[in-house]
Amino acid sequence: MIDYELPPGEKWRQFELQALGFRDFAGVRSSAALDPFRLAKFAKLLVVGFDQIKGLGPEAREHLLGSGSEKWSGGACSRPLSDGRRIVILNPNHGRMRTNATLMEEISHVFLGHQPSRLKVVAENEGGRTISRDYRKADEEAAYATGAAALVPFSALRRFVFEGQTSLQIAKHFHVSRELVEYRLKVTRLWRTYRAAHLDSRKT
Repeated sequence: MIDYELPPGEKWRQFELQALGFRDFAGVRSSAALDPFRLAKFAKLLVVGFDQIKGLGPEAREHLLGSGSEKWSGGACSRPLSDGRRIVILNPNHGRMRTNATLMEEISHVFLGHQPSRLKVVAENEGGRTISRDYRKADEEAAYATGAAALVPFSALRRFVFEGQTSLQIAKHFHVSRELVEYRLKVTRLWRTYRAAHLDSRKT
């Protein structure tokens, strides 16, 4: 692989190489948008609509879709179905561009061989149960970073930056949020080049 097709930094190069493997498996061109919903079945993930959840009380439903909506994006059930698939639930209040990143992160967890995190009761008293979730920082970083790289590959991102495209234009091309594009610009060290180009364009 040509060196300029990978971002600087060993960790980010590894994430990029893994992401390129995902894209190659999905059969998408280097600058094409990747559809994680099509890729999910190969990771044995079944995306289920929020309205299909049974047994969720009205208070919990109202909280998850109301005041607590911005506190969760989605997640996969740790216990698989009888056919080996695991259910993924995505926040219906989040647009497709945002849920693409959420689903791609879950797919990355599977392809990278991460063990599913679990919820467990750590204390129980008159006030109710205290629930704790396993959190493995390195796994979460790798899954998010690799998923983001699969959605917005470095070589295409770099080319679009040098062509003068804005983060919004790039986001629309890859069907992701502007925030995810700007995250990619920063971690791949293209942010300075991007900012300089657009500062210059505003002066002329």
